[in-house]
Amino acid sequence: MRRRKLITGLAATAAAAAGSPFLGSGAAQADEAFLGELIVARLRDPMLGLGPAHTLQPSETLSRDFIRALADFDACRFASLAVRLPRLIRAGHALTDSAGDTDDYVLLAKCYLLATRMLVKMDEQQLGWMAADRARQLAEAGGEVLTVAESARQLAVLARKAGWHQQALSIALSAADHPDLRSAGRAGAAARGLLVQSASYTLARRGDRQGMRELTDEAAAIATELGGATLLRDHGGGFSPLTVQLHRISAENHAGDPQAALAAARTIPLKALPSVERRSRALGDIAVTYDRLGRRSDCVRTLMAAERCAPEETHARPATKSLISSLLVSGPTSMELRGLAERSGVLV
Repeated sequence: MRRRKLITGLAATAAAAAGSPFLGSGAAQADEAFLGELIVARLRDPMLGLGPAHTLQPSETLSRDFIRALADFDACRFASLAVRLPRLIRAGHALTDSAGDTDDYVLLAKCYLLATRMLVKMDEQQLGWMAADRARQLAEAGGEVLTVAESARQLAVLARKAGWHQQALSIALSAADHPDLRSAGRAGAAARGLLVQSASYTLARRGDRQGMRELTDEAAAIATELGGATLLRDHGGGFSPLTVQLHRISAENHAGDPQAALAAARTIPLKALPSVERRSRALGDIAVTYDRLGRRSDCVRTLMAAERCAPEETHARPATKSLISSLLVSGPTSMELRGLAERSGVLV
């Protein structure tokens, strides 16, 4: 009952936050632990075609709203995103159902890709599969090669999370080798790099350290050839030599070499990463690295830094909650850790 009341209260806070770049303080902060559940609940109905019909809006309006939604995601303003993204999906369907053109299909595909990224982050795989498959179909209908490639990458992520490693590899590497992508210039090369990275991470999860490193080096070579700029910032946070190095942290961890993960982390200037979301993700991966190395105090310190960087993500993300819960039962606790656990809705 208390949880339902908190989610209801946070929904009102989120509606207000959609018009402002920041959440309020006080009670709203305590509700951030339930943001993941709120986002999933608010995305479910428009994805299932339930709820009130949306008033038809011009494509230009939806394009501007999508840019705002992407900015919310990049800044980890998830309360605002919980209002903006479901509304976009409803509006996008209203537009495409009224004989929209190919650009409208691509725009709705991008909305579904953003929803997929959020659902994967919140460990909601069932809706994630639906969102990723919708994105693929819409991208193919729109004929936009980069969006088709990104939808393949998200499907590969979900296949990997389901433990379907061979299928995840096939999806990612087949998309990376598609002729249309190879003729799409610098952006196409960046998309190939992201897909190769995804395949590399799958090999890491399978325990193939050598294969993971070979594919990561291939992605790094693509990034080097493209220069230092971050390309495709709306596709998983972008692709550059720096983001490939960020990928190495988690990949080395899952391949069983946290020392190599820590070495990769030490080469990354966090302020140079292209968004708050990427910095938060980096801090989360570094915290996991310290935990695997048994460096408990460094792990807690890094989690506190992640909270300062992106409180809504830190409090809401299931993977972070799981790490906090593990720390609570695996050794002595501090006031800092207990406070973080309480703010994240983890039982102390």
